[in-house]
Amino acid sequence: MKKVLLLGAGLVTRPLVRYLLEQPEIELIIASRTVKKADDLLEGHAKGKAVALDVKSEENKLEELVKSTDISISLLPWIYHLKVAKLCLKHSKHLVTTSYVSPAMKELDEEAKSKGLLFLNEIGLDPGIDHMSAMKIINDIQNRGGKVASFESICGGLPAPDDNDNPLGYKFSWSPRGVLLAGRNTAHFLKNGEEVFVENKNLFKTMWHKEAETLGKLEVYPNRDSMIYKELYGLKDSKTIFRGTFRNHGWCETLYNVVNLGWLDDTERTELPGMNLRSVTAKVCNLSDDDNLKANLTKKLNLKDDSIVIKNFDWLSLFDKNIYVRPELPTYIDVLAGRMLELMSYKKGERDMIVLQHDFIAEYPNKKERIISLMIDYGIKNGDSAMARTVSLPAAIATKLICDGKFDGISGVHIPILPEIYEPVLKELAELKIVMKDSVSIL
Repeated sequence: MKKVLLLGAGLVTRPLVRYLLEQPEIELIIASRTVKKADDLLEGHAKGKAVALDVKSEENKLEELVKSTDISISLLPWIYHLKVAKLCLKHSKHLVTTSYVSPAMKELDEEAKSKGLLFLNEIGLDPGIDHMSAMKIINDIQNRGGKVASFESICGGLPAPDDNDNPLGYKFSWSPRGVLLAGRNTAHFLKNGEEVFVENKNLFKTMWHKEAETLGKLEVYPNRDSMIYKELYGLKDSKTIFRGTFRNHGWCETLYNVVNLGWLDDTERTELPGMNLRSVTAKVCNLSDDDNLKANLTKKLNLKDDSIVIKNFDWLSLFDKNIYVRPELPTYIDVLAGRMLELMSYKKGERDMIVLQHDFIAEYPNKKERIISLMIDYGIKNGDSAMARTVSLPAAIATKLICDGKFDGISGVHIPILPEIYEPVLKELAELKIVMKDSVSIL
């Protein structure tokens, strides 16, 4: 019997918990700051145990948990992964995360290899399923004597069309603060042979539209540094290398102004709790707090009175003097995230949707192909969200495979781009109805 430690009991964990508890040779310990969340996930299962843990302050307790189990899954915020990884090294335990590999995590590669440990990161959705499904096609193209001339990969979590009922076209299936913080990223990609660098302030301005099967045209903006995949994916012949994010109409223009007004500032301000939203908006925008705030902001941003940006700010009640900031929201980003969560959460019975699309141009000695690989996955009504399933099930499957010794020949800090890793994970995901569908056309 293998003992698995799950750190975190957030929005995406339920499918992972249920999957692991169904494995006859696995016992699961869930450690969470709010132990009730862990208890609710376990639903009294005989092979599960819930433990209260504050990762920030209870380092000794965290170490004891890591030491007493065979493998740790960290679904904590990424800033805690390194702390967990170092304890895994100290006590010779494997590690699984769904987060991007940080430079500090990469530095643990040699030590993990020397101990025969696998630290498998980026084994979720994006990153995760995107890596695995892309590498499957890239390797197939190269094995058939071709080369990848162009590669685009775009992913987004959105409301299902029937439940897309707010003007921002978005609802939160994971941390609102995390969604907003991603708006502070810069971007770097290759387009038609030319490198493109995007400053944070222009992230959402660097937007275009792309067709996604039955969904029509969606907004696309760049996702972080695409250029690292030139080497990681073996795309040395590609003239275009782009990874992006899907959103519905109006998101990018609104978030462009959110970023540049300063709403994503995470500096704690003791005066914010108790202020009304209009006063906070005036403070963020450096404008007078009066009844002309909306008009003055429209003028400051050089927008028209019927601008979608101002309409969205209005819908979020950012000009409302009768809504007050709660005590637990001491920063601009927390005020905005808190308000968005109130208005943009999924209601009972509503479904989310994951859209992941790869677009390849493959060149062979005698032909050229375009390959579109697409997954549209919907949440289960009154059940698991598509986000929860697609993020947590790859990690759950990989954990089971590690416990079963299927990855014993692989050690070090990895992402799932090796066939030995992605092939069995994709195979089982397909059995769980999470699958990419490919279409090929001759150019």
